[in-house]
Amino acid sequence: MTKTVGVALLGLGTVGGGTYRILRDKHEMIKRTQGIDIQVECIIERNEARIKEMGVDPAIVSTDINDVLNNDNIKVVAEFFGGIEPAKTFLIKCLLAGKSIVTANKELFSKYWHELEAAAKKGKAGLYFEASCVGGVPIIRTLTDSMQGNNIKSIKGIINGTTNYILTKMTDSGMSYAEALAQAQSLGYAEANPTADVEGYDASYKISILSSLAFRRKVPLDRVYREGISNVSPADIAFGKEMGFVVKLLAIAKDVDGKTEVRVHPAFVPKAHPLATVSDSFNAVLIEGDAVGDIMLYGRGAGDLPTGSAIVSDIVVAASRDKHKLSCFKNDNRHIPASSFVTDFVSEYYVRILVKDEAGVLADITEKFSRYGVSINTLMQKEGEGIVPVVFITHKTQESNVNKALGKIALLPGVIKIESVIRVER
Repeated sequence: MTKTVGVALLGLGTVGGGTYRILRDKHEMIKRTQGIDIQVECIIERNEARIKEMGVDPAIVSTDINDVLNNDNIKVVAEFFGGIEPAKTFLIKCLLAGKSIVTANKELFSKYWHELEAAAKKGKAGLYFEASCVGGVPIIRTLTDSMQGNNIKSIKGIINGTTNYILTKMTDSGMSYAEALAQAQSLGYAEANPTADVEGYDASYKISILSSLAFRRKVPLDRVYREGISNVSPADIAFGKEMGFVVKLLAIAKDVDGKTEVRVHPAFVPKAHPLATVSDSFNAVLIEGDAVGDIMLYGRGAGDLPTGSAIVSDIVVAASRDKHKLSCFKNDNRHIPASSFVTDFVSEYYVRILVKDEAGVLADITEKFSRYGVSINTLMQKEGEGIVPVVFITHKTQESNVNKALGKIALLPGVIKIESVIRVER
């Protein structure tokens, strides 16, 4: 027996348009294979040119959210506005009215998940957000519906396509950061204001959501350590290549003896690492479960049809369920003590230092590292006259030890500048 379900789309931009196309073009296939007859009852959109371009019947177009709220046929609402408002207000109203919501809005979700979930409980509605993390890659459903028999030990991922594209061009084509960013903007991979991507905010939103699901406990956004890629230089990339590494912007979440460690930053990975070959705007996530071991998911993390694919999947799931699952952990906005989180990370470190080409300088540097318990794994020094770069790769150590040592090293008379510090993940 086929179940008919009315759907509303809030916005008809890139992803909203892709979702509409899939619902239109795959309508009969979804009806036949899933037993769900999805009817787009209303689209909230002001851009008349976009409505005409997409071939949407003007009779179902509105600019008034009340046309969604007051339509009893609409059971599922998909949101494409992005940002916080008016999306937050509209979605809470829909949830309280008993309408399940589907969204790709990772900023809204990472910041106000608790408010949306409270409204969903009151309205006995569903909350679906597969498309909020890693676009069309089914990472959320993997964590929630496929790994129930596992304690997740770690997540490591490339979850921002813009930064991966930039770093790929810097690595493969020798571009500067500015050149690679400009190319990414010209191709539509980066916004005119790229801050959210290149400074790691986008990846922070996503790993906050993913780590909460993986570890089954709330990981607030303000507990995610964040660095962007704007300080990664061609010199670092070149040295990394010589030493067998590739640089990526990684989102990392680990369960460390019951404490949560969550961070976003550039990191060197060995060329043989599964994430090293993920290039251009593609995304990948490596999940380690205590029972299943390693699982890697790979695909496009953005775009109209890839993200629309995840949205449509959520619409089908929401439409097919009479009872909706919400978080399996306490999802509220109460203060979570700092003691629940790891802040002094343990890692290997790549350190590039500009020094005077004089006898005794290296000995002075290594003595400071040794004094603070930092053991050196690899040392590379380039020949030159006057001033030369020296690169160290440390063994695993606590970040506080590295910072203390570098504080003293910066004061040495033979040291010109500590030029970069990048973590190494294996």
